[in-house]
Amino acid sequence: MSYVARIDRPADKAARYSEVEAEILAVLEGEGNRVARMATVASMLSDAFEDYFWTGFYVVDPDRGRELVVGPYQGTLGCLRIAFGRGVCGAAAETGRTQVVEDVHAFPGHIACDGRSESEIVVPVFDSAGALIAVFDVDATRKGAFDAVDAEALERLLARVFS
Repeated sequence: MSYVARIDRPADKAARYSEVEAEILAVLEGEGNRVARMATVASMLSDAFEDYFWTGFYVVDPDRGRELVVGPYQGTLGCLRIAFGRGVCGAAAETGRTQVVEDVHAFPGHIACDGRSESEIVVPVFDSAGALIAVFDVDATRKGAFDAVDAEALERLLARVFS
């Protein structure tokens, strides 16, 4: 059963991620379409956590090389395209590493798609061959909304869903 939660204690947050992961995996069982999988993950995670203000994917554009294009998401209008290395999403794509940003205004080159964003986490998404296919981006309207618990849980979930 899904419910929106703002959870500040790491143990409670980890437990909530485990519950949501099980729900997502159950819903996606047998679904092979990548877009459907992305849309479901974005929707269910957005619905599960109060701090998830903007939740979605930027997909590697195979026709434009080192560029991300907006994919399935929940929230206000997102940036349409982001170059590798630009902003938090571009940094995750460039490095292949999760970016946890407590204060987006202090992040060099942050792209303000929505001025209400205060903190952000971006997780690279890899396919079964280890190729980068997207980044998963979550913005929050409060500073310091994301931490190592979020990073670990999202990395695990996205690996289970896409590789």
